Amino acid sequence: MSITECLLFLQGFLKNPNRVGSVLPSSRFLAAKLVQSIPWNEVKAVAELGSGTGAVTRFMKTQLMDSTKVLLFERDRKMRNKLKKEYPNFVGHSNACYLLKKIKQEEIEQLDCIISGLPFFNFSNEMRERLLDQIMNSLKPGGIFVAYQYSLQMKKHLSDKFIIEKIEFVPFNFPPAFVYTCRRKETL
Repeated sequence: MSITECLLFLQGFLKNPNRVGSVLPSSRFLAAKLVQSIPWNEVKAVAELGSGTGAVTRFMKTQLMDSTKVLLFERDRKMRNKLKKEYPNFVGHSNACYLLKKIKQEEIEQLDCIISGLPFFNFSNEMRERLLDQIMNSLKPGGIFVAYQYSLQMKKHLSDKFIIEKIEFVPFNFPPAFVYTCRRKETL
């Protein structure tokens, strides 16, 4: 994690703390935990929501097959531009609320996996519901949803929509985080 990335992230947080949930990018410990429970050899299409400066994207990239389609969603224009430069083969978008529309534009039927760094608890109830519906409907039945949050406040909400397979605490992050590994229910 470079000083430039930290400053870019801090600037994004100060500009809009409800969209950027932390003052620093994810630690390598959190990024590693997010990608470790995904069977990457089975992933043909993946989306990362709230890609920030690419802290998780870097770890994800090392696991991907060459043919895997990757969609990165980041609202902050400066961070999104940085991601486009670093990952020219990945497709970048600005708003995860249009996830279904964007995967259709990319001619992807459904995603195998979604990784999220979105601060769901900071969002309005309407926005949170819309995002979770977009995620659920974008994933194939049995698809994996991995998200981190800074509290357990989303546990009930996520369990209403997904099967929570495990929740792991990552203390070596600022702030410490909980990683939720979920699966989309076979039927909606």
